[in-house]
Amino acid sequence: MAENATILIVDDEPTNVDLLEQELADAGYRTVSASSGEQALELAKAGMDLVLLDVMMGGIDGYETCRRLKTSEATRAIPVIFLTALSESFEKVRGFGAGAVDYVTKPFDIEELLARIRTHLSLRRQVEVKPPQTPNDGTLIGESPAMARVRAQIAQVAPTDSTVLILGETGTGKELVATAIHRQSRRKAAALVKVNCAALPRDLVESELFGHEKGAFTGAAQQRQGRFELADGGTLFLDEIGELPLEAQAKLLRALQEREFERVGGTRTLRVDVRLVAATNRDLQERVSAGAFRADLYYRLNVFPIAVPALRERRDDIPGLVRHVAAKAARRLGRELEAVSPAFLARAAGHDWPGNVRELENVVERALIMSGGSLLDGTDVFTPVTNAPRGDAAKSQTLEEMERAYIVRVLEATGWQVEGEGGAARVLGLNPSTLRGRMRKLGIRKA
Repeated sequence: MAENATILIVDDEPTNVDLLEQELADAGYRTVSASSGEQALELAKAGMDLVLLDVMMGGIDGYETCRRLKTSEATRAIPVIFLTALSESFEKVRGFGAGAVDYVTKPFDIEELLARIRTHLSLRRQVEVKPPQTPNDGTLIGESPAMARVRAQIAQVAPTDSTVLILGETGTGKELVATAIHRQSRRKAAALVKVNCAALPRDLVESELFGHEKGAFTGAAQQRQGRFELADGGTLFLDEIGELPLEAQAKLLRALQEREFERVGGTRTLRVDVRLVAATNRDLQERVSAGAFRADLYYRLNVFPIAVPALRERRDDIPGLVRHVAAKAARRLGRELEAVSPAFLARAAGHDWPGNVRELENVVERALIMSGGSLLDGTDVFTPVTNAPRGDAAKSQTLEEMERAYIVRVLEATGWQVEGEGGAARVLGLNPSTLRGRMRKLGIRKA
């Protein structure tokens, strides 16, 4: 589950940065890179989900960089994982003392690193300990009657421990509803652990959910806690529950009914106190009829269903959503955004949004990149791509393909000058370091 998380890579070795950018991009993460601790401190202020931090660098080293991140209110909550060639216990203790949550020793195994990243991103999604705010607190945007119904249902069920099944098309914001339920529950001070069932390797589903003992299978070098244990006392959100394999459904049903389970390869029964929230874009009753989903598990999950409306069913909310998404994207891209043009809002309100909020986020980010200045205009993003190959090979350009093509055009127009008054960064409205990071990620190099 990358879930659009942005990871800051801090390393003064370009080879290491390129490798990490490629592997993290393949895993679905966004990346920003810094070649020094000083640069990392500035980039982190824009809002990162996690930092991968090298220890030995010129200027301030990784320990001092981490210490400064943890003393700043703006960056304190960002989890830091050290990447280090030092394996002595003293160095590890020093890293934790500086505020890091974990370390991975170089040369690292990419699967291990991705597992550590997933774990700490899940753990970070613990809700702040503060009273619930008004319904439109920035989590669920919109004042339409359809969203009012969703909020009313959340308010009804959140104080209970009842299982909730969130239904809705892809990209409608089911995860935000799960987060809102947790925030308004008595478990809000504990962890909200999120799992995308569709992203779990079939042969590792039970290990991910329930953990495993050392030696339980090839590659199980040490005991590992599963998501149920991590969520003890809090909430476990199982997204895309309809994709869970049948063999794992039986164990999940027992865990829900008896509140107990065994780790893979273990014999000791563990008990947990977990509130389950599940979500799906599939018709689970059809899945039951097709024999792909257990009927008893479906009835166990469908205690309190909440249907999240598609964007086309709440068009009055679209202008507010556009402004909210644009402001977040501008901060992430290091852009100044003063306003969204009425023409863009009108086109957005009339669009059908088959991909719902997720599609809107991608379109707004693309428009922000193409607009260049402080006004988000870019109504061209609503025009279908016409230069795609014809015939069976025809396909629309992806967001990254369009972004790459646009950046290349600007670089060519500026003579491949990145910085300065007439440089591409100024034309695009980006910080030069941000533009260089995008160029590395998109594989843009001067021919």
